[in-house]
Amino acid sequence: MSPHLWLPLAILAIHPTPGALEDSAFTPTQEEPEDLDCGRPTPSARIVGGSDSQPGAWPWQVSLHHGGGHVCGGSLIAPSWILSAAHCFVTNGSLEPAAEWMAVLGVHSQDGPLEGAHVRAVAAILVPPNYSKVELGGDLALLRLASPARLGPVVRPVCLPRASHRFAHGTACWATGWGDVQEADPLPLPWVLQEVELRLLGEAACQCLFSRRGPFNLTLQLLPGMLCAGYPEGRRDTCQGDSGGPLVCEEGGRWFQAGITSFGFGCGRRNRPGIFTAVAPYEAWIRDHVSGSQPGPTFPKQPQEPQPGPGEPREENCTIAHPTCGKAPQPGAWPWEAQVMVPGSRPCHGALVSESWVLAPASCFLESSASPSRSPARDLEAWRVLLPARARAERVARLVPHENASWDDAADLALLQLRAPVNLSALPRAVCLPHPEHYFLPGSRCRLARWGRGGPALGPDTQLEAELLSGWWCHCLYSRQGASVPLPGDPPHALCPAYQEEEEAGRCWNDSSWSLLCREEGTWFLAGLRDSFSGCLRPRAFSPLQTHGPWISHVTRGAYLEDQLAWDWGPEGEETVTQTCPPRTVHGACGLRPEAPPSRVLWPWLAEVHVAGDRVCTGILVAPGWVLAATHCVLRLGSTTVPYIEVYLGRAGASPLPHSHPVASAPPLLCQTEGGSWVLMGMAVRGSNELFAAIGPEEAWISQTVGEAHILPHSGAPYWSPGGSNLCPPDMAGASGSAPAAALFLLLLPPLIQG
Repeated sequence: MSPHLWLPLAILAIHPTPGALEDSAFTPTQEEPEDLDCGRPTPSARIVGGSDSQPGAWPWQVSLHHGGGHVCGGSLIAPSWILSAAHCFVTNGSLEPAAEWMAVLGVHSQDGPLEGAHVRAVAAILVPPNYSKVELGGDLALLRLASPARLGPVVRPVCLPRASHRFAHGTACWATGWGDVQEADPLPLPWVLQEVELRLLGEAACQCLFSRRGPFNLTLQLLPGMLCAGYPEGRRDTCQGDSGGPLVCEEGGRWFQAGITSFGFGCGRRNRPGIFTAVAPYEAWIRDHVSGSQPGPTFPKQPQEPQPGPGEPREENCTIAHPTCGKAPQPGAWPWEAQVMVPGSRPCHGALVSESWVLAPASCFLESSASPSRSPARDLEAWRVLLPARARAERVARLVPHENASWDDAADLALLQLRAPVNLSALPRAVCLPHPEHYFLPGSRCRLARWGRGGPALGPDTQLEAELLSGWWCHCLYSRQGASVPLPGDPPHALCPAYQEEEEAGRCWNDSSWSLLCREEGTWFLAGLRDSFSGCLRPRAFSPLQTHGPWISHVTRGAYLEDQLAWDWGPEGEETVTQTCPPRTVHGACGLRPEAPPSRVLWPWLAEVHVAGDRVCTGILVAPGWVLAATHCVLRLGSTTVPYIEVYLGRAGASPLPHSHPVASAPPLLCQTEGGSWVLMGMAVRGSNELFAAIGPEEAWISQTVGEAHILPHSGAPYWSPGGSNLCPPDMAGASGSAPAAALFLLLLPPLIQG
């Protein structure tokens, strides 16, 4: 019973269903009586936008139960008939048995005694013969009850529109149901029927929105019989569990069912309104299957034709909503930066994520309320939050730590609710947060922002610019050998940015915590968080924030989770091939070359070996404390005295050498394995860049001298492409002969700050 397309069990859009019965005889030419008892609820007040409904406000709403609980919604159209969505009852192409379903009528809250409600068994389920899946249309179903419903103040049928009925674009209609209040966020107790006002969108305007790449990089072709309702800016919508429920519009004092909740892309996402099955086009189908029922559904005449309005906007002129979060006047001037002031502690830096909520590390505050003798509520009275462009400090109403904050460093998060919401129309502003399926592209431009305690203020000359490295490279550096790399759309385990300014300055930031901000089409996302205990291992690994998006959304009910804005994945399929991690040592994976190398450093294991200040050789980092070089490049001919040597790591090829430093070279021969890692196969012999001394015969000597070096097992032999290249032929070692041990030179380095 997967009710949605692309995002299973997520947003469902409502659609007007076609056709309904005109009168008890179901004769198309017969006029309905004047006192039709449809579409007239008990008068009650209604609140706009995702809120509790009043008892009796929607007396045609039905809850359809399967397996003992609510699964889908429906609408009562006649005492013995319910209208719902086909996808609720079709599983793997097969219609589920009607006997497994029950209809609950007249229910307002599904928690506790169902006063005034009653239950009916379902005798039959009918769906259009051409229905296969929601995106192909025809998503409606008729359910015949085993016995008629008992009509009364809280149980009444809704009116159905005739095939000729037209609902004006922009009409304010209402959707109802017991579905999720947000994506993956179920309706809380006491499970009161929810209502939300949605506006009908014209076909051209709706198609324009769905023609733009958005969530999941998908577009949608609207089909006849589909209806759109919602808002370009999102944030109001139906969701999982609302499937099959009604979308109703009031005309002439009666409520007509315009649509049936069908499917959607997420719930309440920007530029992704809900998709509904339009009811009016299915009038004939409904009449054909309900004919003979006494009484049957009613199809009153439309009170008046909708007034012609201005023509629908053409696709190129349609209204596209742009993100309202993540807008910064300039990088480094973060309008969402929040400082939480707790008496007796240093300021804790966080980020404003909505009008009323600040996200910050839980470790800043858990110690403040850990003592049983101190009341967290009393502590909060003295807490203050400083926001940009706000003259006065904000007071804190509530602290909500992440449930795993005390034992999981990646969940070191807390949300602080402000006493009063702030106006985000100017400053301050909220930062955008990523959905779980967000994929930050390799090469994305990022920056650091202060996070937690201890981060020094960054001046204009120390703004750390960064570029994200590939997910494969980042994941495998920290993951186990042979681990599968998360595909785009799956939450990553880590985000690795390369910060050139930090590397050039030789700084480590080991005593500071930082947040990672990444930009997409001019919008900044809070992408990851780094604690102060990660050491200096490079590249920096940030914990992705997107795995916590659902928790933040559940607590705040208003944080700005935004869809991915950039989708340039490069060559088709490049980012969607399953990859595994190469061999690794205790210090991390070996042979990893970033696909987006920073600062033109193409090979991160290359070292510049400066010998006695007069020549430069090429070395290979084989372990954190050891560099391998060619003997003839380091030692002068006939000499056994080791000269003064300096080794530079992480800059080979990044900048030209002074003219006074001739390059003695001795380049290495590197071959790539099928798993993607690079293996050192040989070092150039004296006087040649084409003949190489094989490394293989020296395996025992290297292993004995450098216990940390990783020797690739024979089963991990390099992979040679079938293109006929002889760069690394399988018999390479034999071609150049076995090299004497004196051909290679191991340099022991002082303790390294790994980076």
